[in-house]
Amino acid sequence: MYKKYDKIKITDLEVFANHGVFPEENALGQKFLVSATLYTDTRRAGLTDDLTASIHYGEVSAFIDRYLREHTFKLLERAAEALAKELLLHTKGLEKILLEIKKPWAPVKLPLKTVSVEIERGWHTAYIALGSNMGDREKYLDNAVSSLDAVSGCSVRKVSHFLETRPYGVTDQDDFLNACLELRTLLSPDKLLEELHRIEKEAGRERVIRWGPRTLDLDIIFYDDLILEENNLCIPHVEMHKRQFVLEPLCEIAPYKRHPVYGKTVWELNQDLHAHTDG
Repeated sequence: MYKKYDKIKITDLEVFANHGVFPEENALGQKFLVSATLYTDTRRAGLTDDLTASIHYGEVSAFIDRYLREHTFKLLERAAEALAKELLLHTKGLEKILLEIKKPWAPVKLPLKTVSVEIERGWHTAYIALGSNMGDREKYLDNAVSSLDAVSGCSVRKVSHFLETRPYGVTDQDDFLNACLELRTLLSPDKLLEELHRIEKEAGRERVIRWGPRTLDLDIIFYDDLILEENNLCIPHVEMHKRQFVLEPLCEIAPYKRHPVYGKTVWELNQDLHAHTDG
């Protein structure tokens, strides 16, 4: 869930560019109208009258114009997706964008004013649990942090200390090294999961025995305040409140993050688990 942001709006910026399914559209070009709502925090700019404390809508407009002229896409959907990502990656202070690209001269052979695609994209905060109990455990965790930080649209913001823990589920195996990290990401939950699986595979992870030994284990614990239940992905992680090896490192970097289902903070969940275990 996004917190409430201020808005800067750009409406119907005219761009002459070469996008479309038909070859003549790519060759001859046509006019497009671009509208963007930029979600940011304007408070400091409003108090100081300092342009550098806000988003320069003139620079954003120039970026939109340049990007759409220098790239060619068949679909408006692809143009909008690519442009939104580039704006979020390169505009300081931009947390979310509502972007609409209109095509006034759509070749449908029927009278219409415009055809448009409108999308909303933005930064999200995810918390990832890491674990390893094979080989050079510390190296596997360090490499996982670096690999995730290198993914386009991802930035690791915090990493907990590494914690050695006894195995969970299948206890007849070596101790684990565990950690948690905070990730700022443009990826959707399913795309983030794909990247985590890719990084696990590159580390030699083999899914043979559930809760068995592994070179690397990466799990999404939280994704904003999202509650998601799908066959291959459950957010928040369904077992996280029972796992000290998740709650201890998570409590280090996000003690006041509140569980969207149970309504308790990570610190409170950790205290509850200690009380249950000690009791």
